[in-house]
Amino acid sequence: MWGNIAIAFLLAFIVAFMATPYTIKIAEKVGAVDIPKDKRRMHKKVMPRFGGPAVILGFLVSVIYLLIVMSIEGSINLFGMDEYGKKLLGFFLGIVIITITCVIDDIKEIKPIFKLVGQLLAAIVVVSFGITIDDINVRFIEIPELGEFVQSLITILWIIGVTNAINLIDGLDGLSSGITAISAISLLIIFILNGSPAVAVVLITALTGALVGFLPFNFAPAKTFIGDTGSNFLGFAISIIAILGVAKTYTAVVIVLPIIVLGLPIFDTLWAIIRRLIKGKSIKAVFKGDKGHLHHRIVRMGFSQKQAVLILYGISASFGLFAIILFDSGIWKAMSFLLMVIVAIALGYKNFKREKSTDERFECVECKYIYNPKFGNEKAGIKPGTSFDDLPDNWVCPVCGEGKDMFELHED
Repeated sequence: MWGNIAIAFLLAFIVAFMATPYTIKIAEKVGAVDIPKDKRRMHKKVMPRFGGPAVILGFLVSVIYLLIVMSIEGSINLFGMDEYGKKLLGFFLGIVIITITCVIDDIKEIKPIFKLVGQLLAAIVVVSFGITIDDINVRFIEIPELGEFVQSLITILWIIGVTNAINLIDGLDGLSSGITAISAISLLIIFILNGSPAVAVVLITALTGALVGFLPFNFAPAKTFIGDTGSNFLGFAISIIAILGVAKTYTAVVIVLPIIVLGLPIFDTLWAIIRRLIKGKSIKAVFKGDKGHLHHRIVRMGFSQKQAVLILYGISASFGLFAIILFDSGIWKAMSFLLMVIVAIALGYKNFKREKSTDERFECVECKYIYNPKFGNEKAGIKPGTSFDDLPDNWVCPVCGEGKDMFELHED
């Protein structure tokens, strides 16, 4: 097993690392570049956003090579009772659909609804080829069997949900790729402890290797972005691999452990949906971008982009370790670990917290109104000298009514 793990990681790493410079050149030729045309973007210059194909190529080359070799040597049976050959075919077809949809988006920028349709179609294909979350069985608790339709619906919602969670957190250099790599490593450890199928171990290892090969070009200061092609693939792939990897244990684990491992992007996405629904009071508002994501808030606190990414890496790693400890040692040890982490952060946070400045001005990205702490906002009861961080959470722009999440630091 360890030989296969080494090969899966190294081959994916090498292919992704060597392919990424080519995707940078291709991006410039086909127009797959990210132009900072609005204040929501954190970068200030035109950047290629076509790194996804390099990650996908590294992943597929590694997986296909190992599946062929392992089939020849007899260590894996793709056509046995588990029908892994059929399931992987559905997975690969889903990747093709996601890739085509998002390559078009990276080049032409299609509407969010069309991307959602592509995600839905890819998820339906995967489910139709036999990859589903089966009946939820929990120790000592009898839960009625789920019908085939309900199983399929839960699986589709899971795939689309995780795909969008990774896509939405892709807002800083190296953020989505790094968090997915940390989550993949956590799942790999869980798979090994669980005695998961060799197919799942190979898939998650190859995904990790491809991401580690891409990260040197994506970590701040980034030379390229992973793009919608990459971020959608990452969420799509890890959601499906999670199902394959824990399918032989109590099925509640299929849902619980991956949710914990992917806790950061899932929480950020759920909060974004709630925030936008409350603010926009319509489903359409969910698709409208804002600057209320966790990484935006950390940057507004005064941390640099690189510091914000490292902070979020730490949070993601803590979620992963919590899931591993929970699976291997039980709830009490996992909770004690979590408590120790919280105490350590609480004690050490004051050493890293940036002192609030009353001199920094913040600009509304919609109407360009500038909040100046020197003058405050008397009509809203905000006294002069009140820093932006000290404004109430329900404070809104006095000109256009946008919330605090649509303001960014004003640079003279």
